[in-house]
Amino acid sequence: MATSPPYPTYPPSPEGLVLRHPHWWQRSWVRYGALITLLTLSGLVILALVRRQTGTEGFLVGLGLAVLPVPWLVSAFRWLDRVAPGPWRNLVFAFAWGACAAALIAIVANSFATKWIATATADPAGADTLGATVIAPIVEESAKAAAVLLVFLFRRRDFTGIVDGVVIAGTTATGFAFTENILYLGTAFGTDQLTGGRGIASVTAATFFVRIVMSPFAHPLFTVFTGIGFGIAALSAERHRVRRVLLPMCGLLLAMSMHATWNGSSTFGEFGFFAIYGAFMVPAFGLLTWLAIFTRQRELRTVREELPSYVPAGWLGPGEPYALGSMRARRMARDYARHHLGRPAARAVARYEAHATSLALLRRRGREGKAGADFVVRERELLDELWKRKDVSGPALEYAARAAAPARMPAAPWPPYGYPAYGNAVYGYPAYGTAAYGYPAVPSPAGYPAVPYPARPAYPVHNPYRP
Repeated sequence: MATSPPYPTYPPSPEGLVLRHPHWWQRSWVRYGALITLLTLSGLVILALVRRQTGTEGFLVGLGLAVLPVPWLVSAFRWLDRVAPGPWRNLVFAFAWGACAAALIAIVANSFATKWIATATADPAGADTLGATVIAPIVEESAKAAAVLLVFLFRRRDFTGIVDGVVIAGTTATGFAFTENILYLGTAFGTDQLTGGRGIASVTAATFFVRIVMSPFAHPLFTVFTGIGFGIAALSAERHRVRRVLLPMCGLLLAMSMHATWNGSSTFGEFGFFAIYGAFMVPAFGLLTWLAIFTRQRELRTVREELPSYVPAGWLGPGEPYALGSMRARRMARDYARHHLGRPAARAVARYEAHATSLALLRRRGREGKAGADFVVRERELLDELWKRKDVSGPALEYAARAAAPARMPAAPWPPYGYPAYGNAVYGYPAYGTAAYGYPAVPSPAGYPAVPYPARPAYPVHNPYRP
């Protein structure tokens, strides 16, 4: 087996070459500070604008009602991202951008454009209709797409496919809808205060039913098309520059079209809203939900297909690819670690699962010729992250693999340490090296030193996850 330093080595720099430190504006803390300042100022301005338009009481009522769908939507996107979860900071940024920056841009730009059209055409009613059906979709979807673009450009390692695009876009739109719902519900409450509307017949109840009950997914649905465009672009090879530019633009145009159709439903007659809702919104929501779940399952299948290549090299245990490719087994592994070693161990297993999934997706892109120039370095980084947590995560995942093995499969004799032989019928894998794989060499044969597999602790005979 070839041996080499544990990390890639680089040739010495030429004589007299001085490494320059980055400029002050290139430092990470400066960028983070500028972004936080921008979002904070946007939040304060949008808060003042909404409160001035709705009044203090209307603002509080709108805030209390608008927050109701937010936990459900964020939880749904977070569930979708459980296979390869991205950092929380990306979701926090996306939500804050949608609720503060994008909402501020939309309010200012929509108001200015509508007033300009009304002045130029002397037709305020036509200006309002044009603003709602043309100006608002363009401005709002562009403002929300900016968050997806920023994550795509500056957090490229966290943006690896369609699921990441859907999650970032959906979270951004959820934040935008939250602020917009405060404005609409607060304004409706103010109208009821003036007209004396109460109960189900009030404007507030009608607005709540349409925006919170029937269509809380409307804004996320529109912007998800943009996220899908960026997600497909992330899956494309770097040499396909035209595709990586056109796909996000096509997704954005589709989002604008859906948004315009939805906003224009009121102009299609008395039952135009229900016709658009039933003919376009519900089918589109169902189709995108199916696509997101299908993509999530495909990621799990990629984990099961790619990670077995690391077993013979000693990076993973025999049962880990099966456990990492099953959400049920993953949950069992975290529960096992929490029960025996506490919550820090469960968090370590969760991080191990996330890094292993990223490794599998990276290897799939490399095998398809879509990985970047930093493939080897990134692969080594992920393997190092796995190795740091191996002592805790390895036993938990191997235990989960045994506990979650399909009962219909015939039991195989366990080798030492209670592990199943790699490639047997319990896990359903063919033997490594057969034509079923045809994978390139894994890190150890590719120049990294062979790493001895650590001693494996014995497992309890009783299985708490099976009767």
